[in-house]
Amino acid sequence: MKHIKWQLLFGMALVILSALWYFAHYLIFHDVHHIFIYLIGDIAFVPIEVLLVTLIIHQLLDRKEKHNRLEKLNMVIGAFFSEVGTRLLTRFSDHDPDLDKIKEGLIVTGDWSDKDFSSADKHLRNYEFSVDMSQIDLVELRDFLVGKRDFMVRLLENPILLEHESFTELLRAVFHLTEELASREDVNQLPDTDIEHLAGDIKRAYTLLVNSWLDYMEHLQGNYPYLFSLAMRTNPFDMEASPVVK
Repeated sequence: MKHIKWQLLFGMALVILSALWYFAHYLIFHDVHHIFIYLIGDIAFVPIEVLLVTLIIHQLLDRKEKHNRLEKLNMVIGAFFSEVGTRLLTRFSDHDPDLDKIKEGLIVTGDWSDKDFSSADKHLRNYEFSVDMSQIDLVELRDFLVGKRDFMVRLLENPILLEHESFTELLRAVFHLTEELASREDVNQLPDTDIEHLAGDIKRAYTLLVNSWLDYMEHLQGNYPYLFSLAMRTNPFDMEASPVVK
C-alpha cells in the first residue's frame, strides 16, 4: 500500500508540475491557441509512444533479460554436470543392461544438427531406463552423493532454477536418492524389497539425467564450442572417450 501511495503522489506531482509550466507559458506569451496546439499534438503522440515503449522496446529488453537468465541457468546446469551429473551418468550407464539399444545414438559429435538432437530425444522417450542393482556399489554411490549433498543444496537454493522445471525435478530426484541412501545404516544388508525401492529411485534420477544431459550438450554445441569439445571427450556413453586430445 505504501508503494502504491508513493506512486500516486508522484504521479499527481508530475501532473501539477506540467500544469504549472503551461500556466507559466500563458503568463509570459498570453497565447492559449499555441498552448492547445502543442498540448493536443503531444496527447496524439501518446499512443505511438506507448507502442514504442511497451511493445517494441519492452520486448527487446525482455528478450535480452531472458537470454541473460538462460545463460546463468546453463552455467548452473554445467556446474552440476561437472561436479555430479557426468559421473552419475557413467555409474548408471555402465550397469544399464540394455544400453546398447541407445548408446550409439548418444555419441554426440560436432556434426550433429538440430534434427539429430531431436531424433535422439524422441528415441530416448521410448527407452526404458534401468540398472542392474547387483552390479551397483551402493556404498560407493552413497559416499559420492553424500559428499556432494551441500553442493546440491546450494543449487536448489538458487532462484534461477525456478525458470527450469525439468532441471529442478532432476535435482530433486538426485537429492532424494542421496537422502534414501544416507538414511540407511548398512546398504549392503538390505532386503530385496528395499533394493527394488532404491532401483526405482535410481531409475528416476537416471532417466532425468540423460534427458537433461542431451539438452545441455545441444546448448554447448550451439554456444560454447570449447566446452562442447570437453563434453564430447568425456561422454559417459562412449566407452572410448578420453579427455586427452589425440
